Amino acid sequence: LGTPLSSIEGWLELLKDSDANAETVNEMQKDLDRLKLVADRFSKVGSAPQLEEENLVTRMQNMVDYMQKRAPSKVSINMTTDRKDIPVNMSGPLFDWVVENLMRNALDAMDGKGAIEVRLQDLKQQVVVDVSDNGKGIAKHQVKKIFTPGFTTKKRGWGLGLSLSKRIVEKYHHGSLFVKQSELGKGATFRIILRR
Repeated sequence: LGTPLSSIEGWLELLKDSDANAETVNEMQKDLDRLKLVADRFSKVGSAPQLEEENLVTRMQNMVDYMQKRAPSKVSINMTTDRKDIPVNMSGPLFDWVVENLMRNALDAMDGKGAIEVRLQDLKQQVVVDVSDNGKGIAKHQVKKIFTPGFTTKKRGWGLGLSLSKRIVEKYHHGSLFVKQSELGKGATFRIILRR
């Protein structure tokens, strides 16, 4: 992936020097940075990442902003938090991948319209991240299976997103990821708990 990404970066620099639409070039740069981040994530999945203290609120807001721009116009993505600064030891790129995966699954469950709510709570012993949607929801008999590698309800995909997300949260961040609540036709809430 590194070679074509470098090539695209070169072409993008040429566009910046031309009379190209600045806003379009800026969005292309964000997508290129995202592709570079994805490549970086894959290189990190097989080995224990270095955890560094970061402000979870800033990371989450960046993800919400990124996903909102790429979501259908009839989907709103909002974040609420009880604090502006929640320091957490994390691997930023891998944690972003988990959040992006949860939001993409939520978007897939909503058929182009609805709302995703991200809620951060800074508690004494832990930090809680809830990602809720008002989409199709998950059937009770599927809730126990959704973190199993290969399980998917989609027509395409390998069914690895949630199992990798769970591994990233539990093995690398020593937290937990689970379905907090789900109801068919009303939506679902996934909860991440990061311990202090």
